[in-house]
Amino acid sequence: MVDLQAYFNFLIWLIPATLIFLAFFKSTRAKSNLPPSPFALPIIGHLHLLSPTPHQAFHRLSKRYGPVFRLMMGSEPCVVACSPKTAQEFLRTYENAYLDRPRNSAILYLTYESKDFAFAPYGAYWRFMKKIVMSELLNGATIDSLLHVRQDEINRFVKSLSQKANNREAVRINSELVKVTNNLISRLLLSERCSENEGPADDIRKFVFEITEIVGAFNISDNIRLLKGLDLQGFGKRVKDNHRMFDALMERIIKEHEEARKHGSQSQGKDLLSILLDIAEDETQEIHLTKENIKSFILNIFIAGTDNAALIPEWALSELINNPKIMRKAVEEIDNVVGKKKLLQESDIQNLPYLQAIIKETLRLHPPVPMIPRKATEDRTVAGYYIQANTDIFINVWALGRNPDYWENPLEFRPERFLEKNMDVRGQHYELLPFGSGRRMCPGTSLGLQMVHATFGAMIQCFEWKAGKDGNLTSVDMDEKPGFNLPRAKPLVCVPVARLDPIPLPVNQVMD
Repeated sequence: MVDLQAYFNFLIWLIPATLIFLAFFKSTRAKSNLPPSPFALPIIGHLHLLSPTPHQAFHRLSKRYGPVFRLMMGSEPCVVACSPKTAQEFLRTYENAYLDRPRNSAILYLTYESKDFAFAPYGAYWRFMKKIVMSELLNGATIDSLLHVRQDEINRFVKSLSQKANNREAVRINSELVKVTNNLISRLLLSERCSENEGPADDIRKFVFEITEIVGAFNISDNIRLLKGLDLQGFGKRVKDNHRMFDALMERIIKEHEEARKHGSQSQGKDLLSILLDIAEDETQEIHLTKENIKSFILNIFIAGTDNAALIPEWALSELINNPKIMRKAVEEIDNVVGKKKLLQESDIQNLPYLQAIIKETLRLHPPVPMIPRKATEDRTVAGYYIQANTDIFINVWALGRNPDYWENPLEFRPERFLEKNMDVRGQHYELLPFGSGRRMCPGTSLGLQMVHATFGAMIQCFEWKAGKDGNLTSVDMDEKPGFNLPRAKPLVCVPVARLDPIPLPVNQVMD
């Protein structure tokens, strides 16, 4: 007769033992199928391999370890993807597992614990904010209504360059371009130009420069658990100081907007801040916007638009200075299509395929954000490897544009390649992802590209550019500097020389 008690005791022992074995087997199998990884040092992991710039270091490592590999950023695991095929798997095939973004201590503090749009966790709030962006701010009607603002800023920019050309004055290109983009953003958000006078918009611009530098810097306390809570590099203090000043300034700006709305004294329609305040007061909305949501969203827009739209024309001009034949061909196209008596307009861009190709080629080699950061929210097998939840994912956009399997002579600046094949930059071609892809790609791509094409087109239509403070350099270096985006190591300095006489500005700009 079967001893039921012994049988029962055996089952009690067998079931947990089986579960432990299966868990161990699954863990061992998963760990054996992790992406390849270089030898890691104690405590710092692979941090010593990431100089001088992480995206370049990742590219070098991919040549040895393949298109997907695993690193330890101190105590934090990350996986890097460096090929179009693997980028597509992360951003499209298994997109639902990689819709979050990694957040460091600076980002969390500056965004009021992720109450923004850019770094907010994927969910109901993020979808609500995306709907606001696309339906209220960046829909076709809004973009069209802002045409006169964009053209006015370009006219002012060309007039300023013309005055510097008359004085044979050297120009720091990025600084001048940042003024254009910041003025556009300020007028969109706050109905005020940054550089018109000292005021709230100009104060925000100054904060943005400091905040962008902090966010893009490597904070060792974020990556090594032993150092959590220590502010060894002083980033924590800088973040808190800037956040405190930004918060006080936004409180004042919001109060002024609320007073203006209360007394009906708003000028020339609603800016984005007024739209957000309307939404915050609308009790029928599915999500209630708080002041913290609005403040962090405004900061997102300023940070996203401050450098990116300025960096692209700066890199494009750098490439054309080093490739004078391409410069001559681009200017010839503009002269033939637009002429010499009218300033290039956004409506002309569709008839300037070579200008468009130059911008695409610039974005291939110099994407404004060199890596797409994501956060794994669940375990997945991608490219044949086991990727654990809570792993940071970096899609190396910079490396995608240099992949020899997809690009012929990838290091050569050759805009003609985009005349030979129809390729867009809006996230559908995974060898070219300067603005990301999928649900979390940059929502301002169309508006940004219009501004970039028109600004850069006007620059080469109206002026010749002599490199160097004295205008006597025949070429410029193309080295990069580490950062949140992709700045030049040495800012481009040129002397503009008018090539049209007179510069075809509107009468009110000439007389202004």
